Amino acid sequence: MFSKGKNWIQQAVWKPKNLHSLEHLKFLYHVLTKNQMVTDQNKSLLVETLRSISEILIWGDQNDSTVFDFFLEKNMLAFFIKILRQRTGRYVCVQILQTLNILFENIRNETSLYYLLSNNHVNCIIVHKFDFSDEEILAYYISFLKTLSLKLNPHTIHFFYNEEIGEKQHTNDFALYTEAIKFFNHPESMVRIAVRTLTLNVYKVNDKAMLMYIGNRTAAPYFSNLVWFIGNHVLELDSCVRNDTDHQSRNRLSDLVAEHLDHLHYLNDILHLNIDRLNEILSDQLLNRLLIPLYVFSLTKDKRYETQEEKPHVHSVVALFLLSQVFLILSHFPVITTLADVIINDDISTVSSQMTDIGEGEMHRRGFVAPTETLEKSLESSRIASAPYRPQRKPRYRDSSPEDDSETVAERRDETDSNKEKQQQDDEDEEEEEEEKFVDSSPDMPSSGSDQGFYKINEQNSTDEEKSHAACQRETKSLQDRPYWATIVNTLDCNDSDYKALFSLCLMYAMGSNTGIRPSLLDTVGMPTKHQDKSVYSVQLVERLVTIMSQSCRFDSKVRPATLQMAIILLKQLVYQDKCYLQDVHLACIEGAREESKLLLRNYYKGEIGRASCRERV
Repeated sequence: MFSKGKNWIQQAVWKPKNLHSLEHLKFLYHVLTKNQMVTDQNKSLLVETLRSISEILIWGDQNDSTVFDFFLEKNMLAFFIKILRQRTGRYVCVQILQTLNILFENIRNETSLYYLLSNNHVNCIIVHKFDFSDEEILAYYISFLKTLSLKLNPHTIHFFYNEEIGEKQHTNDFALYTEAIKFFNHPESMVRIAVRTLTLNVYKVNDKAMLMYIGNRTAAPYFSNLVWFIGNHVLELDSCVRNDTDHQSRNRLSDLVAEHLDHLHYLNDILHLNIDRLNEILSDQLLNRLLIPLYVFSLTKDKRYETQEEKPHVHSVVALFLLSQVFLILSHFPVITTLADVIINDDISTVSSQMTDIGEGEMHRRGFVAPTETLEKSLESSRIASAPYRPQRKPRYRDSSPEDDSETVAERRDETDSNKEKQQQDDEDEEEEEEEKFVDSSPDMPSSGSDQGFYKINEQNSTDEEKSHAACQRETKSLQDRPYWATIVNTLDCNDSDYKALFSLCLMYAMGSNTGIRPSLLDTVGMPTKHQDKSVYSVQLVERLVTIMSQSCRFDSKVRPATLQMAIILLKQLVYQDKCYLQDVHLACIEGAREESKLLLRNYYKGEIGRASCRERV
C-alpha cells in the first residue's frame, strides 16, 4: 500500500497545502518523530500537532480509509503514551486528552474504532497517573472515560475488559470501570454525574464475564461506599434543615435535595436493569446500611421509643420527607416491600437486633456504619489478590434474640427478598385470593372481628357510632405494636402546626401509589391501594384526615392549602372507588367543614365589600 517509487519521508519534510489529506498526516508523523522528547521550546508545536492529528483522523474516518491505515501502521498512539510518561505538565496533557476525546466522540466507522482500541494503548492511557488536582485535566479525563463508555457494546467491551483465562494469560481487570468509580464521591457534581452515567453504560452491556467480574469483585465495595456517601449527604441535608431557622439557606437546601433525588434515580436505574447479582448486593446495602438504620429509625427519635444507644440519625421531619421520596422513585419489589414491611409491622427491638450478612459471609448488626476500607483499597486488594475471589453469599437475616422461636419478621423479609419481579403476576393472583379472605374476616387480616379491626360496610346489629368506637379501640391497640407506623399516623395532628402532617401525608400517598408494594401489606393498616376493597378502611386514619379538613376551615387555622389538598387526595384513595364508602358520621363531618368554609368565605367577602364601600364614601 505504501510501496511507491518516491520516498514519503522526503515528501513529508514540507508541509502540504491540503490539511485534510494523507500527506498532511505523514508530515505530522514526521514532526512527532523529530520531537519525541518534550521541551519548553517544542511544547506549542506538539500541541498543535496533536490537535491536527485528531482533525485528520476524523476526516479520514469518513472520506479516506488509508488515513487510518497509516495511523495504525506507524502506531501513532504510542507517541501519545510516550509524551504522557514524560511528565510534561498540564498544557500537553490537556491537549492529549482533548484530542482523544474529540477523536473517539466523532469516530463513526466501527472498523476504525476497533483499530484504535485493538493495541491496548487506550487502557494504558486510562490507568496513567494524571495530576487530578488540576481541574481541567480531571474534566477532560472524566469526559474521555464517559465518551469511551458510550462506545461500549458486546463487541467492544473486550477491548476494555481483560478476562482471566487460565493462570497467566490475562489479568482479570476492567480499567475503564474501576478507574471511573474511584471518583464517585468527588466534590464536583459534574464529575459524579459523569461517573454515574458511565457505570450505567457499563451495566447495560450484556456480557456475562464482565458482569460476573463486577458482581464478584467490585459491586460490594462500590455499593457500600456509595451508600455511605449518600448517608453522609443526608446528614448534611439534615444539618442544613436544623440550622436554617431563618430560612436563609434555601438555595443550599434545594441543591442538597436535588442531589439526593439524583442518587435515588441512579439507584432505581441500576435496579431496573434486572441484573440479579447487582440487585442482590445493592438491595442489601440499601436496606441494611441506609434506608432502615438512617431513615426508618429516625422516625421515632423524638418519641418514647428512642433507644438508649445514640446512633447517627436525622430529624423525624427529614426522615418523613426522605422516605416519601424513596417510595415515589424506587419501585424494585424486594426493596420497597421490605422497607414498607419494616415501617408497618416491625418494632424497635426486633429491627435493631437483627443481624445481616454483609461482606464475605460475616454477620453484622444492621446500622449506618462506614465501610471497613475505602473503595480504592478494596479495588487494589481485589486486583492483586492471588487467591480466587469468593463470591458473596446471599444476604441472610436473623433475630439475635434466642428466646423467640416463632416466625420472625426477619424470616418473613428473607422470604420476600427471594421473590423477583418476574413473579409479580403470580403474586397478583395470590393477592386476589387474599383479598377474598380479607372480606371474609380472615383472622390474619383486618376485619370487624380481628384485633386490627377496621370499618367494614354492612356490619349488622350495630350503629355507625358503635362500629366506629369499636374500630378505633382496635386500631389503637394495633398502633401500639407498630411504633413506626404509629409515629406517622400521630403526626397528622395539626392543632399546633401542620409541619409534620404534610410530610406524613406525602409518605402515605407515596406508599399507596407505589406499585412495588403488595396491596395485602398495605391492607393490614387500611392504607389505600388501587386494588383494595374500599368498603374496608382505617377508621382512625379517616378521622385524622377529616379532622385536618375541619381544622382548615377555621379562621385561625394552622393547616396550609397544600396539606389540605394532600389530605383530600389521600381520603379519596381510601374511601372512593366508583362510589363513596364513607360512614355517615364521617360524611357529616366533611359536609359540616364544607359549610363552615363557605360561611367563612362569605363573611370574608362581605367584610371586604363593606370596607371598600367605606373607602368610597371617604
